Amino acid sequence: MILGDARSGKLPDHITAFGRALRRAGVPVDSSRVVLAITAAEMVGVARRDDLRAALEAVMVSRPQDIGVFDEMFDAFFRNPELAQQLLSQMLPKAAKANPVRRKARVQEALSVAGLKARTPNQGETELKIDAAMTASDQQRLRHADFAGLSASEFRLVEQLVREIPLPLPPIRSRRERAASRGHRPNWARALQEARRHDGELLRVPMMSRRPQPLPLLILVDISGSMERYARLLLAFLHQATHGTPRTAFAFGTELTDLRAAFRHSDTDQMLELANDAIADFAGGTRLGASLAQLRTRHKRCLVGRRTVVLLITDGLDTGTPEQLEEELQWLGRHSRKLLWLNPLLRYDGYAPLATGASVLHRHAHGMLAVHNLSRLEDLARSMAALMQRG
Repeated sequence: MILGDARSGKLPDHITAFGRALRRAGVPVDSSRVVLAITAAEMVGVARRDDLRAALEAVMVSRPQDIGVFDEMFDAFFRNPELAQQLLSQMLPKAAKANPVRRKARVQEALSVAGLKARTPNQGETELKIDAAMTASDQQRLRHADFAGLSASEFRLVEQLVREIPLPLPPIRSRRERAASRGHRPNWARALQEARRHDGELLRVPMMSRRPQPLPLLILVDISGSMERYARLLLAFLHQATHGTPRTAFAFGTELTDLRAAFRHSDTDQMLELANDAIADFAGGTRLGASLAQLRTRHKRCLVGRRTVVLLITDGLDTGTPEQLEEELQWLGRHSRKLLWLNPLLRYDGYAPLATGASVLHRHAHGMLAVHNLSRLEDLARSMAALMQRG
């Protein structure tokens, strides 16, 4: 049996090109998966498009967050049988339309790798010339670019830039003490030792001061579908920026996922890989109340003596019951020092938390900060310090 174009039998090459385009779009596709995809195509045939889609998805997609990218890429590659020869160039031509198809930024960039000819349904042969260079924007423009609107190459560049942004938090005085020239009480044990060296004369009174220590952090990151582009960047940012700070990290969507084991690794790429393996409900819904209930019943010891600062990263689009969210936020407020809401929806001028979950969260949060671009992340430390000093 000859698969693909009966005149040339090039479908294995097309599937190979399809796998390369998926890899450029960030989907982990290696040579073994491409071979499995070719074998699957041979078994199901090409008579039914839905069967071919299901077979390729079964062997080429291993992560829930990549299903949407695969669907858009499959539609782009296999929507027109007359494009078989062009698929060898690993690109779908961009036909002139009144309403162009809107795709994910990384899918569009993965497709735009070369210029070629295409036949559109309403036009004759049209030569399309597309610049294949992955031009990286300068840092000044990227500082104010919304994370949700970045292309694949810009996203990778920003992911490296966020790791260099510091997040110095103001220290607090702990209960442990140390000897100092000035402090809150005399160090009588040291005073007796010094008096013994000077025949009982006490020349000065040594003091004791409290040791400064960094504030412990509890990081809660929303990994629902609306937070897809923000979750990875903010996890990379907080992993590097809070290095050396006592921290506990969790991801939540429809359930709570413990990321403490992933955050123990010093390498951010390895942390992201382990976090991706641990999260089972990526790009799903948001049930913040139920997730906080799991935190209260299973991990309440993460909150240390009302000194913990909670960084809640979410857009507030909760699908759970507001009564449960209200109850859990009250408990969280009683057992933490500050609850800071990091909200990417503040990128919109005039944003107001009108959704049910957002309004409940707004009542209990001590402050709401924007985290939708590099500029906001650079100002995050100053804004957090101001909120910590308030009250």
